[in-house]
Amino acid sequence: MSNAGWFLLIGALLIAMGLTAAAIRRLPLTTAMVYLAVGLLIGPTVLYAFHFNPLKQSHVLEVVTELAVLLSLFSAGIKMPVPFTLAGWRTPLLLAFAAMALTVGLMAAFGHFVLGFPLGAAVLLGAILAPTDPVLATDVQVRRPGDTDSLRFGLTCEAGMNDGSAFPFVMLGLGLLGLHDLGDNGLRWALVDVAWATAAGIGIGIATGAALGRVVGTLRRWWGDLQLLDDFLSLGLIAVVYGISLMVEAWGFLAVFAAAVALRQTELRPAKARPEPHRLRNPAMKTEPEAEEPPRITDTTLVFKEQLERLSEVVLILLIGGTLFVNSWSWWAVGTALFLFLVARPVSVMLSLAPTRNPWRMRAMLGWFGVRGIGSLYYLMFAIEHGLPEELALQLIQVTLIVVTLSILVHGVSVKPLMRRFWSAAENPA
Repeated sequence: MSNAGWFLLIGALLIAMGLTAAAIRRLPLTTAMVYLAVGLLIGPTVLYAFHFNPLKQSHVLEVVTELAVLLSLFSAGIKMPVPFTLAGWRTPLLLAFAAMALTVGLMAAFGHFVLGFPLGAAVLLGAILAPTDPVLATDVQVRRPGDTDSLRFGLTCEAGMNDGSAFPFVMLGLGLLGLHDLGDNGLRWALVDVAWATAAGIGIGIATGAALGRVVGTLRRWWGDLQLLDDFLSLGLIAVVYGISLMVEAWGFLAVFAAAVALRQTELRPAKARPEPHRLRNPAMKTEPEAEEPPRITDTTLVFKEQLERLSEVVLILLIGGTLFVNSWSWWAVGTALFLFLVARPVSVMLSLAPTRNPWRMRAMLGWFGVRGIGSLYYLMFAIEHGLPEELALQLIQVTLIVVTLSILVHGVSVKPLMRRFWSAAENPA
């Protein structure tokens, strides 16, 4: 397809979505489903107007998905509730780490014993498919800062963290395939890829996000009319945190999410913990005028970040549709998706949340809405760029695309009716 054709297609699609947004919200559809349908129509499945080859364009797709995930992780982080408490975050922490590891293990067993993959390829398969997605799961995510819905909070926070917690398993799979140094008896992997990279990512994110929040807060308290470019500040924070993480071999996705959470927490500290600003008293007034609440980066940049997310969603879902042929729908790829949706994810969630007091209805919803999407595509491209053999790369491309496509369809169709039913039951308990 020519450049003119792409401009025309994307422009017309954006206008159509803008005009029909209200109607789509009333239907059992998601925007991702619409983009996927358009991609399938113009791709090799129907019209063959274009075909995107992820094996040949893996570097381009890796960069695009990397940027999309970073923006989405930051947007998710700045919507997390304040204050942070371990008790309040217990469920998403268990989902992001315990359920993640269990899902990787179950998918690796399926890949090895059912699909016949070598152990390293099976572990890599599990690591690619296990993370839930912060880009495509907008209908089950926290919608705004201050949203206290426990289901949306659990799913959003899990997606924000497990895009980083999956990385050690990706490296383990690559190491078992001889494409990464695991060290003697896996010691380097345990110390560097698991312990150091995880702790450093969280630490870098918290320190950098909190520091920026304090600097901006101090400037705005001392010079209330100071004009700052909040969008630049948040984009700069993402880039700095991610760049530092890459330099010190920490997990950058985890760091960016932690930075957004720390920034939000810092900006919303109790007012009594802040030093009083130096304000000029009005001689005509008996009391000092009440200071206005200063603007916050996490409030002013949210809409901008969400718009960038939506644009990246359009492009990436169109590309997914443009990669699939009719014969891409093999029994083993579809079977892998069904095992993930119906067995691996629900079982992992139920086991990981066993120590909690979450009601069964909540656990069932958390187990079903493990949406897969852009994060899985990034990990796949990352692995390909690290030298996967072509035959294995093609197999992983096929199964990942089918899993993501089916997730868009089955989770997209079910999200609105199931969420309405869940909230109705919560408001009217028997």
